[in-house]
Amino acid sequence: MKQITSILLLLFTSLTIAQTGSVVGVLTDKDFNNEPLPFANVIIKGTSKGTTSDIDGLYELADMEPGAYTIQFSYVGYETLEFDVTVEGGKVTTLNVPMGASAAALEQVVITTTRKRESEVALLIEQKKATTIIQSIGAQELARKGVDNAAEAVAQISGISQQQGSSDVFVRGLGDRYQNTTMNGLSLPSNDVNKKNINLDLFPSEIIESVGVSKAYNSYFFGDFSAGNVNIVSKEYSGPGYFNVSINSGFNSQAIGEDFVRSEGPSLFGFYNRYDNDPFAVVLSHGVDPQDAETNVPFAGAIEGGYSFNIDDEQRLSFFGTAVFSNSFEYLNGPAVDFTNDVKVRFPVAEWYDYDTNTALMGSILYNNKAGHKLKFTSLFSNTSSDEVSYYGIGGNGFNRDGFSNNGDGGFYQMNVQFNQEMIFVNQINGTHKFGDTVDENGEKKWLLDWGFGFNKVFSDEPDRKRITLEDYQFTLDSDPNTNPIFYDNIAFDNQRYFQSIEDDELNSYFNLNYKVNDNINITMGYNGRTKERRFNNWRYGYEILDKLNNPVTDVNNFDPFFSAVNIDIPEGRGQWNLNVARQPLGLDATLGLVNRPQPYENTYTGNLDIHAGLLTADIQVGDLLIVPGIRIENWEQTIVYDVINPVPTDTGFREAKENLFFPSLNLKYAVNEDMNLRIAASQTASFPEFKEVANFVYEGVTQRVGGNPDLLGKADGTGVSYSEIFNADFKYEWFPSRSELIAFGVFYKSIQDPVNRVVATDATGNQRFFRTGDEATVFGAEIEFRKNIIVDEDDDPLVSIGGNFAYNNTNQDLKAVQTSDGFTFGTSFGNRTESELQGASEFIANADVNYSPTFGDYKPKFTTTFSYFSDRIFALGSGDLGNIVEKAVPQLNFVWRNAFGDHFEANLSVGNILNPNVTLIREGAGTNNPLLTPFDLVNANGDVTLFEWKRGVNFGLSLKYKL
Repeated sequence: MKQITSILLLLFTSLTIAQTGSVVGVLTDKDFNNEPLPFANVIIKGTSKGTTSDIDGLYELADMEPGAYTIQFSYVGYETLEFDVTVEGGKVTTLNVPMGASAAALEQVVITTTRKRESEVALLIEQKKATTIIQSIGAQELARKGVDNAAEAVAQISGISQQQGSSDVFVRGLGDRYQNTTMNGLSLPSNDVNKKNINLDLFPSEIIESVGVSKAYNSYFFGDFSAGNVNIVSKEYSGPGYFNVSINSGFNSQAIGEDFVRSEGPSLFGFYNRYDNDPFAVVLSHGVDPQDAETNVPFAGAIEGGYSFNIDDEQRLSFFGTAVFSNSFEYLNGPAVDFTNDVKVRFPVAEWYDYDTNTALMGSILYNNKAGHKLKFTSLFSNTSSDEVSYYGIGGNGFNRDGFSNNGDGGFYQMNVQFNQEMIFVNQINGTHKFGDTVDENGEKKWLLDWGFGFNKVFSDEPDRKRITLEDYQFTLDSDPNTNPIFYDNIAFDNQRYFQSIEDDELNSYFNLNYKVNDNINITMGYNGRTKERRFNNWRYGYEILDKLNNPVTDVNNFDPFFSAVNIDIPEGRGQWNLNVARQPLGLDATLGLVNRPQPYENTYTGNLDIHAGLLTADIQVGDLLIVPGIRIENWEQTIVYDVINPVPTDTGFREAKENLFFPSLNLKYAVNEDMNLRIAASQTASFPEFKEVANFVYEGVTQRVGGNPDLLGKADGTGVSYSEIFNADFKYEWFPSRSELIAFGVFYKSIQDPVNRVVATDATGNQRFFRTGDEATVFGAEIEFRKNIIVDEDDDPLVSIGGNFAYNNTNQDLKAVQTSDGFTFGTSFGNRTESELQGASEFIANADVNYSPTFGDYKPKFTTTFSYFSDRIFALGSGDLGNIVEKAVPQLNFVWRNAFGDHFEANLSVGNILNPNVTLIREGAGTNNPLLTPFDLVNANGDVTLFEWKRGVNFGLSLKYKL
């Protein structure tokens, strides 16, 4: 209505001038819901007369003499259009122009006008014109493929795969420690003690405008860059007001028929309200049994809206907000085995009931003006939870080598009730400012300041994990009331309550000042800063069963009466159990012992990271060759202070590393023609250890234990290697046959000095720790990517299209022993092996999709089928002569049917994980003829031991969306 009113006003004004005429209209973005296109150029061809569209996309060419004219419309990154019009005296000619993305215009060196990054076409243009190697996926493609979050989004990009059952993402065969994650160019924190990067599934597709992966280094990135940088661009809005509501439900084929249980304490929405209470009080006040779940049918709902208004003709203020909640139910069933050089724990049958939630709130305020100043404030809150109740050994055939029962092999059994919650607060403000004299006919100014500042806060908690352990569980399955299981307590902590808390604070910033010397040279100098602190604590309380033989378990589904506080052994000799702690309580007499009293903590550490960097880079256009040299000087300092139980006597509980590092880079892009690019990149980067890798703390799962190694920051005496040096080289060919098509081929090489790998110990603990396992690792590979339209309509929009990307990775590293006699805290060796593939590397990765988008009047459905695959990859290196732990190959097939009815209503059907493959973790060549494994089909023909194996089920979903 506002646009119509403006055009009518222009029409009335022009009618008062009889001897001249006018051309008026609205410019819109046809690739993005026909939103107004502000600040586009409108020129009368052959003259110097012209104008630009205003914030609402409106333009006017006034006081034109009657006659024939050619009007030219142009906008950076869009196709340039020309129209012939005839102007009549005293009349207004209306010419409304929808503009789409262009695959040409290579003469621009730096694009300072930002396109909307939701459109597939827009992102393809950005990839084509980018000064470095980058690949992106936008909201439009996410919706078409039924992608729910950022983790699934990046897995659609060539050379990238996602680990089944987690949000772990592997880029070019390199895992978490070799990647970085940013949002709007600012660093994001980790929300998980076991990871360097934030879980990408924290970011639902509703808050994502696009996700880009930069695989080639340039000076804008922190020097801790190996496999790539994942950047999430949050949604912003600048059009007229709108409001969307959507709901989604469905079922998982394996979960739908199960009676679900979940932890007692957390809410249905994934929040926990007992953090203010001391863990000791929680143990005494609340039981260990899980509670029945209200349902096992998932639900998701989202609301989204935006509104913009003009402050005046030069300024616009825009608001965007979204709120999302989703949950999911998953039932898994299969074996679980702990195997080092022999069977430690064996559960031929285990089952997992997993209930996950994700709540996200995001809001942004965008200020934009015609003079070239833009400010964006973004605030994100995300809460994710994982609530898992698992039962190990339900078939009665569980085994523990340390069992004491004389009945058969012990019927070893464990119940594990575990809730994990991650809350993250991200607050960012970004700005761009153009100023100075103009340097070309499009009004581009000489100076551009681009900056951002962010504060992140993370709470990652595991409150009140309950683990109950039994022997003789097989007696539960018989019909004899006189035979029952008994509690297993080889040590008091075999039956336990565990609490863990992580708190992160982080400040980060960037400031980049670009000077455009002329159309061919841009120079940028800048600063990056990052300061981060992590505080970690855990508490553990173990139930010491005082008379287990005379306290049989008559009901394995009702432990609460036994573990009620009334049964604690106070006064001594009157109870059935004691509550043990691992550390002497503060302020109490040491002679009182470690029983029935609170403790300050069991393990604790504090880690600090400080990075300050200056950068200098340039974009130099020489004919068709773009040269981008860059240098970055970075001051890096990392410290960690820890206090853990059972420390190594020589460990000081402190590590510190300080380095001043120099990171050069060179990116070249040669435009073969308007549709083809050749790219070459080379750089020197580094890989720094993470807090969880260096903190001497072991996290104990049911069948796996993972601990840090302080030697990654150097030896206790201050000597040794503290980071890995990396050399990177890339070559890529790109061909853009049309504005929505791509064919690309690339090869790459990396050399990593002093690489870090996760290694499984051969000792009785079987702990997994991180070691610098050799002098050098090399990675080389090739990637192919294509997007092709098979059938197009009269507007050249695809009716049938296919896309795919395929990657081959070859990794190799030398192996060497690490000896404690050389001053290291922990040691490991690899027997007769002298080389290995790199941990986390898949040799083959593939993603493909087929899209069919017909039109039947107002009905415009979209059918999309996607396929992904990664080959076997090492989960952890085996030490000694033992084989590696390997994650087996997994294919995945998904289908999405999107149905838009008119302009307001949408109904979509999705089917995920159609093939429902096995997800399997094995220990290579270690179990041949093992009598504890072979009767249960836990060893394959190659002698590989199955550690985990399950199917995730097929997910069916139906979503409804209404737009106002």
